[in-house]
Amino acid sequence: MIKKNWQTTLASIIVIIFGFSLFFFGTDGFTAYTAEKARVNKLMQDQPKFPNVTFEDSKGREYSISEFENKYVFITFLYTSCTTVCPQLEMNMSQVYKNIPKKYMGKDIAFLSISFDPDRDTPATLEKYRTYFHSDGETWRMARIPNQKELDSLLKAFGVIVIPDKNGTFAHNSAFYLVDNKGTLVDVLDYKKPDEAAKTIINILNKEEGE
Repeated sequence: MIKKNWQTTLASIIVIIFGFSLFFFGTDGFTAYTAEKARVNKLMQDQPKFPNVTFEDSKGREYSISEFENKYVFITFLYTSCTTVCPQLEMNMSQVYKNIPKKYMGKDIAFLSISFDPDRDTPATLEKYRTYFHSDGETWRMARIPNQKELDSLLKAFGVIVIPDKNGTFAHNSAFYLVDNKGTLVDVLDYKKPDEAAKTIINILNKEEGE
């Protein structure tokens, strides 16, 4: 009886240790309790470079990421016919935009909203959409990437998940993305916390100014 109890206890301990190990490695050492957290951690580890893509903005202008050379770029991904998270995402981006000191805007940082629905989000559509959020079309631009392969390369590099359905809508994740003045992704921020995002950016820009 004692031997049987001992074997049962040992088996329970092994199961607990296995489960503990599985949880530990499955959550990146307890730091990633969700798939989204793990995704962000992976991006912060990899710090991908912004790929070579061609934007077409709401003014019909075409350019690459080099348009923002030597500037930080604060980015969101959206589609204009979205009626769920995208309006809130852009509204919160507007809040961040308003909180950045004017001395940095356009000189040290630019804001960029990128559509992943280029067929419907034409320059004219983006031009109308930007007015809803007080984007000026210059220091905060809205653009699409007409070439699907280029768009896919950017979404993949930045871990942006976009799943179309039969109704013309998309399931997608949302965040704020900060690319530094060398074209490297350096931070992924919670779009639900625009005040924190603004503070993070201001601290970075203040530090850059002081160097």
